[in-house]
Amino acid sequence: MDVEFIAHQRKSDGKIQTVYEHLDEVAAICSLLTSKIDLPEAGRLLGLLHDFGKYSHDFQYYIKSATDLLDPDIDDEYVDSKGLKGKIDHSTAGAQWVWQKLGRSNDQGRLIGQILAVCLASHHGGLLDCLRVDGINGFQKRLSKKDANTHLHECLNTCEKEIVSTLNGFDSNLFLKDVWEKIVSVVEPQKNEAARLKLFRLGFLTRFLFSCLIDADRINSADFENPGNKKCRFFGPVNWQIAIDRLESHLAGLEIRNQVDVIRNQISSQVRKRAADPQGIYTLTVPTGGGKTYASIRYALHHAKIHKMDHIYYIIPYTSIIEQNAQIIRNVLEKVGDAYPWVLEHHSNLEPESQTWHAKLSSESWDTPITFTTMVQFLEVLFGGGTRGARRLHNLARSIIIFDEIQSLPVKCVHLFCNGLRFLVEHAGSTAVLCTATQPLLNGVDPDYGALEIPAKNELVHDVAELFKELKRVEIKNLMRPGGWSEQEITDLALNQFHDEGNCLVVVNTKAWAQKIFNCCRPHLDGENLFHLSTSLCPAHRKAILAKIKVRLDEGLPLLCISTQLIEAGVDVDFNVVIRFLAGLDSIAQAAGRCNRNGRHETSWVFVVNPTDEVITMLDDIRIGRAKAQRVLSEPEYDDFLSPQAMKRYFSYYFFERSDLMKYPLTEKQAGRQDTMLNLLSDNPCNIGRLQDPKKAIFSLQQSFKTAGRAFAAIQASTKAVIVPYEEGRSIIAGLCADFAPSKAYDLLKRAQGYSVNLFPNVWEDLVKKKAVYAVQDGEGIYYLDERYYSEHFGVSTEMVAGMDAQII
Repeated sequence: MDVEFIAHQRKSDGKIQTVYEHLDEVAAICSLLTSKIDLPEAGRLLGLLHDFGKYSHDFQYYIKSATDLLDPDIDDEYVDSKGLKGKIDHSTAGAQWVWQKLGRSNDQGRLIGQILAVCLASHHGGLLDCLRVDGINGFQKRLSKKDANTHLHECLNTCEKEIVSTLNGFDSNLFLKDVWEKIVSVVEPQKNEAARLKLFRLGFLTRFLFSCLIDADRINSADFENPGNKKCRFFGPVNWQIAIDRLESHLAGLEIRNQVDVIRNQISSQVRKRAADPQGIYTLTVPTGGGKTYASIRYALHHAKIHKMDHIYYIIPYTSIIEQNAQIIRNVLEKVGDAYPWVLEHHSNLEPESQTWHAKLSSESWDTPITFTTMVQFLEVLFGGGTRGARRLHNLARSIIIFDEIQSLPVKCVHLFCNGLRFLVEHAGSTAVLCTATQPLLNGVDPDYGALEIPAKNELVHDVAELFKELKRVEIKNLMRPGGWSEQEITDLALNQFHDEGNCLVVVNTKAWAQKIFNCCRPHLDGENLFHLSTSLCPAHRKAILAKIKVRLDEGLPLLCISTQLIEAGVDVDFNVVIRFLAGLDSIAQAAGRCNRNGRHETSWVFVVNPTDEVITMLDDIRIGRAKAQRVLSEPEYDDFLSPQAMKRYFSYYFFERSDLMKYPLTEKQAGRQDTMLNLLSDNPCNIGRLQDPKKAIFSLQQSFKTAGRAFAAIQASTKAVIVPYEEGRSIIAGLCADFAPSKAYDLLKRAQGYSVNLFPNVWEDLVKKKAVYAVQDGEGIYYLDERYYSEHFGVSTEMVAGMDAQII
C-alpha cells in the first residue's frame, strides 16, 4: 500500500487530499474563526487534531478500498468499505491526545482539556452527553476507549514529522493561561447570579468552539471536492459604506405622502442617530406600519460600520414572510456587477436531515453580509442537535441581530433564548435589536433562569406612549358574543364590509376555517375579487397572490381576502377594514397593522369575532392567547386595546402566568426523564461540579448536549419540506431529478425554497400512503409532490385535485 495518508479523494478527477493537508488547512480556517472570541490557538489545535485518527492503517485501508485505490483481487489490505462505513473511529484519537496533554496538568487544564476533547470527539455526530441522563459519565466513557480502537499511539508514529513537531512544541502553560482568562470572563460571577447560568455559558462557549471546528472542516472538505465553491463563499471584511450609500439614497428619494410617512421618517432618523451607541441589547418599539424594517436595517448598517462588525442577521417569526422582507432590502442594496450578493434568504426547509456529501456542499453557513432567516432556524443554530445548524453559530459573533416581531418567540424557549443571546452580546461582540409593537418584556422574566438586561435608555425611539397615540389609525370593536359566530354569519359580515368599504381582510386561526369562509364567499364574488392565503401555498404562489392583492388595493379595486395569520407579520398591505378571529392580543394588534396602514382614513375598524366550533386543541399558543386576550378585552379600564399599557397587561397574563414553561420542559419520552432543556444545558440535576470563584474552582462540563439537541430538534423540526409543481417548481423538480451534480444542486436547491411547502407528520404520512410524494434522488432526502395534489386556490391537498379544489390540509 502507498505510504501516502489520504483524507479525501475528489470524485471528478481522482485528486488526493492528504491527511496532513486537510489538518493543516482546517487548522488555519478554524483559528481564523475562533479568533472572533480571542481564542485563535484553541482553533488551531482543534483543526490540527480533529481527523488525527485518519493516520491509522485501519482507516487508510477503509478509504483506499472505498475509492478503488486498493484492488480486491490483488491487495491483501482491501476491506469491505460499505460494511465498515462509520465504524472506524478517527475522531477520538485527537480528543485523547488533548485530554492526556492538558487534563493531567492542573485543575484548569482538566476543564480546558475537556472542552477541546468534547469538540474533537463530537465533530461528526454532534456534541456528546458529558453527563448522560442515566447518571453515567459519557465523557469519561468516550475518552476511555482502548487504544486498539482509537489508534492514538499508532497515529503518533505514522503521521508526518511536522505534525509531531507541532504537537511536541505546543506550550501548554501559555495556552492554558490564555484560554483560562477567556473562561473566567465568561463565567465570572455577577451579583447574586445562579450557578446554573455560569455553567450554561460554559457549555455555550464549548458549542461556539465546536461550531468553528465543524464549519472549518466542512468548508475545507467541500472546497477540495469542488474548488468552484470558493466563489460562493464570503469571508469579508464588508464595505458597509457601499450599502449605507445605497440605502440612504433610496430613503432620500421616498415620497412623503401623508402624516404617517412623516412619522415613519422621524422614527427612522431617531434610530439612525443611535447607531453610534455601544454594542448591546436594544429595543425598537414601534406600532405596526411604523417602518421598522427600514429603520432597523438603517441602524444596523451604520452600527456595523462604526463598530467594524461582520454580519447583519434579520430574524423573522415565519418562513412565509422572508421573501417580502428580503426582497425589499435586496432591491435597495444589490446592483448589477456587485462582487457578491448582499442578501441571503435562508429558509432551511430543504436541507436533508442527514449530512450527505451533496448536502454539505449545498448547505448554507450564513456567511453573507445580510441574512434573513426564521426564529426557528436561529434557535436550531443555538440549541439544535447534530452539526448542520451548529456550524453556523460562530457567524453570529460580531454581528447585529435584528429580531422582527420578538413577541413571537416560543414561550418554551424564553430562558434558553435570553441566555444564548446574552452570551453572543456579552462575550462574542454582537448587538441585538428586539423589534415589535408589542414587547414581551424579556427583561422581566425570572433572572435566576436567565433574563435579558435592557436599560430603559436602550429603547431606540423617543416616548413610545406618545408615538402610539400619533400612529393610532384603527379602533378595535369587540363583537364577541355567547355561542360565537356561525360560518354563515361570519361570511355575511365579511361580504357586507366588502360591499360597504370596498375591500376587507378576514384573518382566521386555522387553514380549515380559511377554506370554509373562502368557499362560502365564492358564490357571491367572481375570481378577480376573492383571494385565499395560507402556508399550504408555496412561497412563490403566495408572492404572486400578494402582488395581485397589492395592485388591487393601490388601484382602489374591490377585494376580499381570507387569510391565516401569515399575513399579519411584516406583510405590507393596507385594507379599509379587518375582521379578526379571536386570538392573542398581539395577533390582533398585528392584524390591525394591515388596516388603514397608510392613514388614508381618519379611523378604520378591526372587528374581533369568536367563531363557533373552532377546533384549536393542538394550537396551544393560539388557544391560550385567545383566552388571555378575551380577559383584557373585557376589562373596562382600557379605551385603547392596542396601547402599550394594555399590551403589558396582556403579556402579564399570557407570558408570565406560564413561567414554568419558559425552561422548556421535557417529558421522559423526550429526555429519558422528566426535566427541562435549561437543566440539561446548564447544571444538570446530578450537580457533579460546583462553581465557586472561577479563578480557583474545580469544575467540569456536565451538560447532556446530545440528549438536549435531540429533544430540541424533535419538537422544533416537526415538518418535512416538499417541492411543489407550481410554475417554475416544475422545471426545478425536473432538474433535481435529472442531475444532482453539486454545482447544479446548489443553485436548484436555493431556487426550490420558493417552491416548497412544509408538511406536518400526519399530512406527510397521508401523502406518502397515497404515493403523492417522490424522492428526487435516492438517499438525498429531498422530495417533490405529484402535481395532482396541488390546488390552484389552496395549495398542497391531501386529496387528488380533479375538476374542483381538493380538501385543504
